[in-house]
Amino acid sequence: QVRVGPVVIGAPAPVSVQSMTKTDTRDVAATAAQAAALAEAGCDLVRVAVPDMAAAELLGAIKREIPIPLVADIHFDYRLALEAIRQGVAKLRLNPGNLRSPDKVKEVVTAAAGAGIPIRIGVNTGSLPPDIVEKAHGRLHEPEVAARALVESALRHVEILEGLDFPDIVISLKAFDVPATILAYRMMHEQRDYPLHVGI
Repeated sequence: QVRVGPVVIGAPAPVSVQSMTKTDTRDVAATAAQAAALAEAGCDLVRVAVPDMAAAELLGAIKREIPIPLVADIHFDYRLALEAIRQGVAKLRLNPGNLRSPDKVKEVVTAAAGAGIPIRIGVNTGSLPPDIVEKAHGRLHEPEVAARALVESALRHVEILEGLDFPDIVISLKAFDVPATILAYRMMHEQRDYPLHVGI
């Protein structure tokens, strides 16, 4: 199990529902209003994009205005992850392998561990590493090939966190269609026992 603020993810806890705002995160009022509407509609968690430092620095203000845990979606820039942690988000969506430097990954993971913030590793068939795409030989449209590629990519990121003794991991594997997605999650479940974030 992983704890995201008051929400527990992983069996035997009930399935939690998450959605994402479509607003510019730098617009605190609009983002908070949309997050509140999502909560009213039944969401347990809400994710926001963090495209730059200006957005990262406003996460605390958004968090204070919403009734459910805030998840920060981080890509590539470790400084945005560190700022999101300082701002008190409840969870990070992050692929540690995209941060490129082991020292930067360790800094983020150490900060997340110290703050009790879990990390969701999210991979999808549209952004697989080139070597995994090449290994698929143009067959990523086949459910089994796509599923194996997703699992291989995710495990690379998982192993980075495991190597840093960080266990608070959630995994998402998103394919272009439902059969490949289901197959990928079943394959991953055979490899690891982390909670799964299921989405298309």
